[in-house]
Amino acid sequence: MNSLSPEDKKEHRIYRLGVVNFINTAPLLVPLKEQGPLEGWQIVEDTPSCLNAMLKKGEIDVGLISSFAYGMDFKDYFVLKDYCISATGTVGSVVLYSRLPIYELSGKKICLTEQSATSINLLYIILEYFNGLNPDYISGNFLDFQKRDDLVAYLSIGDEALRIKRMDHNFYSYDLASIWYETTSLPFVFALWAVRKDAGLSDSAELALLKQRLDEAYRHGAARLDEISALVAGRIPMPQVECLSYLKGIEFDLSRLKIKGLDHFFKLLYQMGRLPTLPVIAQV
Repeated sequence: MNSLSPEDKKEHRIYRLGVVNFINTAPLLVPLKEQGPLEGWQIVEDTPSCLNAMLKKGEIDVGLISSFAYGMDFKDYFVLKDYCISATGTVGSVVLYSRLPIYELSGKKICLTEQSATSINLLYIILEYFNGLNPDYISGNFLDFQKRDDLVAYLSIGDEALRIKRMDHNFYSYDLASIWYETTSLPFVFALWAVRKDAGLSDSAELALLKQRLDEAYRHGAARLDEISALVAGRIPMPQVECLSYLKGIEFDLSRLKIKGLDHFFKLLYQMGRLPTLPVIAQV
């Protein structure tokens, strides 16, 4: 039996694309799936933290990962041009819920979701760098926060943050992207499309095909926000009109201003000692 040549093996390879499965990616993911299978690619859906780990381990080749995860391992990745998940001002789904006002949180225990490294590090900047606070942090979930009186605040992201917002509670709520924008006048980039350098995709036909499909999906999603919000609002559940308003606040373009905001995020974390090296953003 003849074995495949390296060229044949590359031709037969299936690349894996990791996509966050929160509502905020619905304007991309719904049209992407409707377009049918993409030759040479398989879609994997998961949370940001899981996709961070999968890309780092090489279990996926391209992933929509946390900006912080890119910053930690930027030497191993390229950033896909033009695309991200970001917000200019209020995002609605990265929220600190607190029993006390934010300025009273120094020395208090804050419970952190384990689903997103970027949101956690944004919280560090807001509390420590912007406000000079020194809280204690533990990892946990919303149930831990509800059960334990010693946990004064909880950082929630994604669909969970939207669900908590609709609950009957008397927590203070702080939208992290809004605080970032008010303080820096810059948009905030939560997630990037990162490509493993060792996947051999740079300047490849496979990557060009993926970019074309993403372009189509983004265009179709933007034109169908009413329909898509009606389709996914039941996941929370929330009224369609609220879901539409939320999705309109999610931005997907990686503009020069977004790069500037991302650079500033990295620089602050580097100054705080939370990044070992100042990242360089290399795009393909």
